[in-house]
Amino acid sequence: MNLNRLAIYTFIGVLLMAIPMNAQDGTTAYNFLNVTPSAHTYALGGYNVTVIDDDINLAAQNPALLGPENDKQVGLNYMRYIGGSNFAGVRYGQKWRTHGAWGASIQYFGYGSMEGYDVAGVKTGSFSANDIAVGVTYSHDISDFFRGGITAKYLYSKYEDYTAGALAVDLGVNYYDPVYDVSASLVVTNLGGQIKKFADHRDKLPVDVQLGITKQINGTPFRLSLTAHHLTKWYLPYYEPADKNNAESALVKKNGFGSNLLRHLVFGAEFLPNNNTYIALGYNYKTRTDMSSYQRSFLSGFSAGAGIKVKAFGFGVAVAQPHSGATTFMLNVTTNMRELLR
Repeated sequence: MNLNRLAIYTFIGVLLMAIPMNAQDGTTAYNFLNVTPSAHTYALGGYNVTVIDDDINLAAQNPALLGPENDKQVGLNYMRYIGGSNFAGVRYGQKWRTHGAWGASIQYFGYGSMEGYDVAGVKTGSFSANDIAVGVTYSHDISDFFRGGITAKYLYSKYEDYTAGALAVDLGVNYYDPVYDVSASLVVTNLGGQIKKFADHRDKLPVDVQLGITKQINGTPFRLSLTAHHLTKWYLPYYEPADKNNAESALVKKNGFGSNLLRHLVFGAEFLPNNNTYIALGYNYKTRTDMSSYQRSFLSGFSAGAGIKVKAFGFGVAVAQPHSGATTFMLNVTTNMRELLR
């Protein structure tokens, strides 16, 4: 028992030490890493590190959510994103001995075709841009309530004839009490750096620290989640038009305590009619305010989705409309190879 406690404290200590060492003060690249491949997570606002479900895609944002229960599970994902972008990937999990699990994933981010121009403004033809993330995950049950996990990722980018590469690591720890149905997590994502630059400039990775809690309301089919993200930096100011009815209105900086606090928080609620079905709704204030200087829709910041498991297959969908010109859609399919081959 003392060794388990020592392992827990050591793991949490490593996570906490990573916060000040990797706080980001400027802009970052590789921000495609902030787009979750999980429809369940996307339906809950795009950030969630605590939901416990039979879905290997949830481990994308927290490696500690991978476990022996995901043995021989395969997850596929597809997303139609903003501006004609298409994302897709696959994830696999395997039990390792009694208390461990490992997983592997590959995620593709394609941004469609673009027109190229030289310095004189002469058209040079169309080109494509894409990113690929390849990951390997290991998790271990530290005790009856705690699990730790780590994901190592190789990131490859190709924009026209330019390429770049980077290595990153995600660390996560989860506490789960099935009696009270409460889950809490601490995660640090994207620790690492570039190993090959596009040019002379070295780009930063979007290091993030996230805290979350999920709790099912006693005696009801409702589950609530609260996730705090971008915790490496308190101030997250944004700009909005002074006159929202005038497209040419001057922009006003918003940097008050309340707005900064809300831009760190994502709220999620679920209705669970049975063990195989969920209906989810999320609200991300940062997404809504990021669209302040655009023609956002009334639904900006909100997301919704649902999931169902039928025999050996699980299906999940999620939708969101950040602004009036962009409706995003995500689809997940999971299956357990052991159940499928029975």
